[in-house]
Amino acid sequence: MQRLIPALIALAVIIGLFLSSVFIVRERDAALVFALGEVRGTITSPGLYFKLPPPFENVVFLDKRLQTIETKDPERIQTAEKKNLLIDSYVKWRIADPRLFYVTFGATDRGAVERLQAQIRDALNAAVNVRTVKEVVSTERDAIMREVLASVEARARPLGVEVVDVRLRRIDFAPEISESVFRRMEAERTQEANRLRATGAAESERIRAEADRQREEMIADAYAQTESVRGEGDGEAAAIYAAAYGKNPEFYRFYRSLEAYRKAFKGGAGDTLVISPESDFFQYWNGMKGAQGR
Repeated sequence: MQRLIPALIALAVIIGLFLSSVFIVRERDAALVFALGEVRGTITSPGLYFKLPPPFENVVFLDKRLQTIETKDPERIQTAEKKNLLIDSYVKWRIADPRLFYVTFGATDRGAVERLQAQIRDALNAAVNVRTVKEVVSTERDAIMREVLASVEARARPLGVEVVDVRLRRIDFAPEISESVFRRMEAERTQEANRLRATGAAESERIRAEADRQREEMIADAYAQTESVRGEGDGEAAAIYAAAYGKNPEFYRFYRSLEAYRKAFKGGAGDTLVISPESDFFQYWNGMKGAQGR
C-alpha cells in the first residue's frame, strides 16, 4: 500500500503534465503559442497540438469567424449641400493575421471594434461630404459603399484585420430638415400633378375636336347622299308626272287644280284669299258649280 501511493501520485503528475501540454484548436479559432511571454507560433488549422506545460508555454485563442459591427446610433454626416443625413451602416470583418491582431489589440476584439467604427465614420464623411443628397440616397449609393470598403480595408489590413463588406442600411434626413424636404417634395409632386392635368386637358380638347370634325364630316356625307337620293327621286317623280301628263293632259290639270284647292282652303278661321272668281284658278271650280246647277 505504501508503494502504491507514490505510484498514484506520480501517475497523477504525469497525467496533469500531459493534459497541460495538449490543446485543441477548433475550426472557428486561431491559436497563439507563447513561450515565456513571446509568440512562438501561430496555429490556424483545427486539430490536436502539443506544447510545453506552463509556465514555459501557454496558448491564447482568438475567434477567426466572420463578425459584424452594427452602429447603435446613426451617424450624422453632412452632404455637399450642407444638409445633415443620418446614416445607419454595418461592417463584416474577421481576423486575418492573429499575431498582428494580438500585438495591436490584445486578446479581446473590443479595441478592434472601436478602431473600425472610427475608420468607418471617417470614410463615410469623406465619401458623403462631396456628394449631394440625391447622389447619396439613390444614384451613387453603391459607389459610396465601395469607396468606404476600400478605405477601411486598406487602413485595417496593417492591424491584422480583413474587412469583408460594408453596407449602408438606412439613410434618413435629420429632423431639422425633414419638414423642409417634405414641403419641397410636396411642391414638386403638386407641380407634376398640375402638368399632368394640363396635358390631359389638352389631349381631351384634341380628342373632342377630332370627334367634332369627324361628326361634321359624317353629317355632310349623309346630307350629300340624302340630297343625291332626293334628286334621283325628284327626277323619277318628274318623269312619272311627265309620262302621266302626256297620256291625259286634261286629267292632269284637273288633278293639280284639286291639289291647289285643298291647300288653299285648308286654312283656319279668319284666313282671307283675295283673288278674282273669274280667274283661271277657279276654272274647274266654276265648271263644277255650273254642272251642279244644271
